[in-house]
Amino acid sequence: MNIRIRHYFLLLICFIVSSCFRNGANTDGLPVGKRIQLQNVEELYQFLTYDDNRYPLVSLHRGGPASGYPENAIETFSYNASLQPVLVECDVRISKDSALILMHDNTLNRTTTGRGPVNASSLTELKKLRLLDNNKKMTPYRIPTLEEALSWGKGKVIFTLDIKNDVPYEAVINAIRKQRAESSVVIITYSANQAAKVHSLASDIMISASVNNLDDLARLNEKDIPDNRLLAFVGTREADPALTKVLHDHGIMCILGTLGNLDRQADKKGFQVYAGFIDRGADILSTDRPTEAGRALNFYIKKRGITSKFIQ
Repeated sequence: MNIRIRHYFLLLICFIVSSCFRNGANTDGLPVGKRIQLQNVEELYQFLTYDDNRYPLVSLHRGGPASGYPENAIETFSYNASLQPVLVECDVRISKDSALILMHDNTLNRTTTGRGPVNASSLTELKKLRLLDNNKKMTPYRIPTLEEALSWGKGKVIFTLDIKNDVPYEAVINAIRKQRAESSVVIITYSANQAAKVHSLASDIMISASVNNLDDLARLNEKDIPDNRLLAFVGTREADPALTKVLHDHGIMCILGTLGNLDRQADKKGFQVYAGFIDRGADILSTDRPTEAGRALNFYIKKRGITSKFIQ
């Protein structure tokens, strides 16, 4: 065997072994094979409107990276979606030639084999790079475009898109329209003015709005955004029960960011901590520990006999 053949043979073995480790996750307690299935935007409104029998969900922060699975990668989304019904929180940036891609940071350094600002590279240049997992290990996966992700996700997941500052809302909405992905998308906003801007551009698209208090909700109401177009991100600490009640009375579901302190709390005290967050008013958990949160929610759902015609 010559040196070149042996080199490629060893690389092949490494990829096979790493794939075995990636696919060997413990799936006990997870609703493997179930997913969100929506046919149109009216079904999205119905599914994400609060009622007493609402179906609690996991939202994958940055797509749910794990060993061998980098953040903001379609392969990572697919892996997590095979284990349970999920929302996929991911980040939208723009390339030098105005292509919309998925990337959290404004530089390539942390999550890819490249260097430098994201917006200094063309899409062709970006597509030559490999994505790194959280352990800095190179994966076989490439940077996806927003349209590639939307095309993959229809009928499988709901995306919550965190659109970075230099990315025009108009460009994102055009990509959603092109892929006919309105029933698979929620756009994240951080102020009432941002929410109003999105609603003025695309009144049918759902919005995740930051709501930390009743004044935030009042500002959204002043913008004439219908309740059934809204999800409320209530922060990374449990919300005041009075705020949760008002949001629920409006039919608005609450996203609790467990990433950080609340995830660490669950790690120390046990995964059923996540069920407690749901009991106390959260409806969607945005987490860096989707498998553990998923087990807790699956137990919660089974115990209470919760069902949804949109989960199959």
